[in-house]
Amino acid sequence: MRVFTAALATETNTFAPMPTGLASFRDRGYFPAGKHPDEMSFFAGPLWAARQRAKTLGWDVVEGMVAAAQPSGTTTRVAYETLRDELLADLRAALPVDMVVLGLHGAMVADGYDDCEGDLLARVRKIVGPKVVVGAELDPHNHLTAAMLDNANLLIAFKEYPHTDILERAYELVDLCAAAVAGKVHPVGASIDCEMLVVMHTSRDPARSFVDRIQALEGKDGILSISVSHGFAWGDTADMGTKVLVYADGDAAKAQALARRLADELIGLRESLSVNYPGIDSALDEALAFDGGPVVLADGADNPGGGASGDSTFILRRMLERGIGNACLGPLWDPVAAHIAFEAGVGARLALRIGGKIGPLSGDPIDAVCTVKALQPQMKMTGLGGTPLAMGDSALIETAGIEIVLISLRNQAMGTDLFTQLGCDLASKKLIVVKSSQHFYASFSKYAKHVIYAGAPGVVTIDLNTLPYKKIRRPKWPLA
Repeated sequence: MRVFTAALATETNTFAPMPTGLASFRDRGYFPAGKHPDEMSFFAGPLWAARQRAKTLGWDVVEGMVAAAQPSGTTTRVAYETLRDELLADLRAALPVDMVVLGLHGAMVADGYDDCEGDLLARVRKIVGPKVVVGAELDPHNHLTAAMLDNANLLIAFKEYPHTDILERAYELVDLCAAAVAGKVHPVGASIDCEMLVVMHTSRDPARSFVDRIQALEGKDGILSISVSHGFAWGDTADMGTKVLVYADGDAAKAQALARRLADELIGLRESLSVNYPGIDSALDEALAFDGGPVVLADGADNPGGGASGDSTFILRRMLERGIGNACLGPLWDPVAAHIAFEAGVGARLALRIGGKIGPLSGDPIDAVCTVKALQPQMKMTGLGGTPLAMGDSALIETAGIEIVLISLRNQAMGTDLFTQLGCDLASKKLIVVKSSQHFYASFSKYAKHVIYAGAPGVVTIDLNTLPYKKIRRPKWPLA
């Protein structure tokens, strides 16, 4: 069997101020055809899974381009069209193929393209024709569109949030697509729009139990795969929202009936799925009142994984004003301050202006006398699934009892080695503030005695009614 595999992925916050251009893809991960390294990258799960299966099954795997960018604002037209056309050229060069498996996100928006994944899959289908099996792995924070469904035989989203099952879902996709090529299964999909937006933290109930239930249904009674698209609230597109997708083996009615039942169940859970987001001072009060530590406080509104800049100062400023020490915070994206720290060297004590550089939702810069405690050129953090994530030149500085990780390449907190490889002792801290919505949980929960999700200002605001939506379809609970 001849298999083509590639990846093109980013998550677009249409309200974020920074565009996503070609440099954004080069910074996060760009590999031309045949140049993907000997380790899985974040959105290249299908490529990695196909590569591994080929070793035992004798497949002829052609690896096309892989490109992924840190979530940010709208992707430029030139970036999307350039990378899309490169991937499609790789596909044409690989023909004929029996199967195409792609790593996508599902919430990529570019200038002139509200549905990048639908556009890409339609072009893939036009090239390979109706008989070739086409599948894609998606992030669950996707906009599941008709164009995506119509042009793929299988779409499978990660089930876990944080996304700890990237490789498992990739193998599931590749194996089911291979079974479809062999005529062993005949996937038929059905999607139901729940007309809502939910946050499904699968680290806790009721989301944990719901995911366990849908996984127990797969592989039985003709049900091949079940995915929940949480939706991505900060993407203003017509298809934004929570949806359930079911694939059955040759039985459209069965897929439709199960999708409807699961969607109704999910709708019934929406209130209990909601997360409490206390304001900054209330969150800090709760952390200080907790007996013991460390307490992890998540600044999800400034999560680079949702398109935020990662340089906001709102929480840090209140910690300094309130004299809260024995704490650490990171990562704070500030290449200028990091560069100055490198110039000064370890042990230097100097005045630094940190954070608050991108716009009003970054807050004001903080001027503080800081000590440079550690430096790590071209630091990498362990990401989800063990994938390495580049942070660029990174520095650990300290001011007023708060240790701050400064990074040069924008990223969210995922692995605890973000701090520990710079010598920050997490176990000794009372408070750990992370720039992340939920991906931090997989690693930081090993240290945390308590976790708080703070409701701070930011580009990834949890107050969705403040966002100036123009394209979404309503009703859309909980929006007014």
